[in-house]
Amino acid sequence: MDVNGVGWLAAIIIGGLAGWLAEQFMKSNMGLLMNIVLGVVGAIVLNAILAALNVGFTGWLAYLIVGFIGACILIALGRMVRR
Repeated sequence: MDVNGVGWLAAIIIGGLAGWLAEQFMKSNMGLLMNIVLGVVGAIVLNAILAALNVGFTGWLAYLIVGFIGACILIALGRMVRR
């Protein structure tokens, strides 16, 4: 089983890195577990959006970029909901 060209373990590691990068970029304060969740879920959400637009990427670098952008979107949405 793989996720977008990377295995599950790699998806968790890359998702954690993407979540951490998004946390630093968006200047939010979250823990390691939330970084992993945001990175992986962000990548899944943005991949679904891109798949609906017939755009797809594979590989760890694409997963990192998509996870970063998706996590930034989720952080921004979370901030909008809290206000």
